[in-house]
Amino acid sequence: MTIHVHPDWWKTLFDEVYLLTDARSVCDEELTRREVDFICEILPIEREHRILDLCGGHGRHSFEFYARGFIHCTLVDYSEFLIEHAMTHAAERNCSVHIVHADARFTGLAGASFDRVIIMGNSLGYISDSNADRQILNEAYRLLRPGGWILADLSDGKAMKECFVPISWHEIGDDIVVCRQRELVMDAIHAREMVLDKKKGLVRDRTYAVRLYDAAAFRKILAESFFKNICIHTGFSPHSRKGDFGFMNRRMIAIGKKG
Repeated sequence: MTIHVHPDWWKTLFDEVYLLTDARSVCDEELTRREVDFICEILPIEREHRILDLCGGHGRHSFEFYARGFIHCTLVDYSEFLIEHAMTHAAERNCSVHIVHADARFTGLAGASFDRVIIMGNSLGYISDSNADRQILNEAYRLLRPGGWILADLSDGKAMKECFVPISWHEIGDDIVVCRQRELVMDAIHAREMVLDKKKGLVRDRTYAVRLYDAAAFRKILAESFFKNICIHTGFSPHSRKGDFGFMNRRMIAIGKKG
C-alpha cells in the first residue's frame, strides 16, 4: 500500500490529538528535564542569554528553561492550538515566556536578537519544499547575535533506515490505541496514523511525511547556512524505557555557531 501525504499536513496535525498520541514524549516532564540537561551540557549557555525556542510546540522546553532561571525565553510555533495551549500554561503558572504564533521560515522577529536558538523535537523535514529547512536555518542565523549558537534535535536518518519499523502500535490508558504504518520513500518516511477509541471508534486517520538527514547531510545544510564550529552528537535518547517512539527514537543533536 502506498501512503499518500498531503504536502501541507503539518499545518493541521498538531492539535489536541497530537498531544494525546505523542504524550509519551512531548508531555513527559521528566523526559523534558533530561533533554534540557543535555542541552546545557553540550551548549555554552548562561541564564542571562536570550533563548529562542523555534518550532517549540506548546513550550515544554521554554517553560523548563524558565523554571531554571532562564527568564529571557521566546517560543515560536505555527500551530495555533499549541500556541494557545502554551499561553494558557504561562498564565496559570505566571511565566513571562514571550509566545509568538509564526512560520519558522519568516518569524517577523528582529534580527540579531537572540543568543541561543534551539529547535527540538524533530521539527525539521516536515515541509515538502526541499528548501524549507534551509530557510528555517537561515532565519535562525538571522535571528542570532554574532557568536550565538544554534542547537537542532532531529532523527538520525542513517539509524532510522537501518532499524526501520514498518508497523507499530501502542495503547494510551484503557481506551486509546495508536497504530502507525510507515514506508521509506527515498530520504523520507511516509506514515499513516490511526487513533482508535475502544468505546467510540475512530478518532483520527491521518498521514504525514518527514524528510530524513544523516549526520553528513545535516552538517552540509548547516554549513550552507553559514554556521561554523559544527558538531553533531548521535545516539542521543532521553527515554528511560524501551519502546517504539517513532521519530523520537534515534536522534542526533547538532550545534553550530554564528561567526
